[in-house]
Amino acid sequence: MKTSPRYNQKMIQDDLKTKMVLLSGPRQVGKTTLAKQIPLSEYLNWDISKHRERILKEEWPIDKKIWILDEIHKFRNWRNLLKGLYDEFHGKSEIIVTGSARLDAYRRGGDSLQGRYFFHRLHPFTWKELKLNLASEISLLWEFGGFPEPLFKQSKSFHKRWLRDYRTRLIQEDLASLENLQDLGNLELLQLLLPERIGSPLSYASLSRDLQISPKTALNWVNVLERLYSIFLVPSYQKNTIRSVKKEKKHYHWDWSLVENPGAKLENLVASHLLKWVHFKQDTEGEDLNLYYFRDTDGREVDFVVANLKKPILAIEVKLSDDEIHKPLKYFLNKFPETECWQVHLNGKKDYQSQEGIRVAPVSKLLEKLV
Repeated sequence: MKTSPRYNQKMIQDDLKTKMVLLSGPRQVGKTTLAKQIPLSEYLNWDISKHRERILKEEWPIDKKIWILDEIHKFRNWRNLLKGLYDEFHGKSEIIVTGSARLDAYRRGGDSLQGRYFFHRLHPFTWKELKLNLASEISLLWEFGGFPEPLFKQSKSFHKRWLRDYRTRLIQEDLASLENLQDLGNLELLQLLLPERIGSPLSYASLSRDLQISPKTALNWVNVLERLYSIFLVPSYQKNTIRSVKKEKKHYHWDWSLVENPGAKLENLVASHLLKWVHFKQDTEGEDLNLYYFRDTDGREVDFVVANLKKPILAIEVKLSDDEIHKPLKYFLNKFPETECWQVHLNGKKDYQSQEGIRVAPVSKLLEKLV
């Protein structure tokens, strides 16, 4: 399988010519590997004592064109440090900063770097990036997820051990450095409960009963997991011409291999592919794309809606097999006739265009059009 360069590497290298690049994403998704593949670069990691000493002494690699600063956001004064570096060396050296949850959180929390950087998010591997051409190969993506290490190792036992270690380190390292939470055991339990709830709007009342915490605490913990790149939330699509549910959100996991139910797992896999495409368009082209689901007060529901400037451009219903066309999808297309509509399936063979204009096809036909 061809895996290099990553899908957004060229745009990152182009952006480095004009500004700094902040590269964020889940832990172990390949951020450091991507950065190190950029030619003429020097790598400095705050977690390595020798590198940290060089950073603190401001012994910068001026003989290198590109500087990679990894985990620099763990330094309390990191934003002022980067501001000074940019102002002093802009035009002479190019700077890429890599990190996960804290980098994104601090980026949102201040503007001292405003106008000095482009922001990119790195996602796990997906169908098109792996250039999967054989039907049997999608089973690897299905079983091991899109994170590089378990995907390329292709070992069930290694995958199980990796998942357990990943969850523990996410809670004990990333969470401890980002949030002041005491009940880490219950938060880890929340991580274990959430995969069973894929496909339905999140009920914080239900979570609060299961974990014996308040609904407000359940909401806060879900938001924490979102900031940690453990899950992502998808809101309902709102428009005056439809009576949509307003506050309910669905959630999905960045690692769909956690989900056991086949239907929910397929829905999560498609959600992850769509979010990657949406983020890519936002980060590289400045597009105002967003991912939603549709559900109205009459109970009609469509799995996913992608909107550009809040106008729906893509609607998708996900099925395991060759079902009849989903009636709510027909309803949505009737309400928004310019929307490209798909009903995709994993196990079926049908591939056709309906009279209404809905494309019914294997899921791979949709995924190959994304990133």
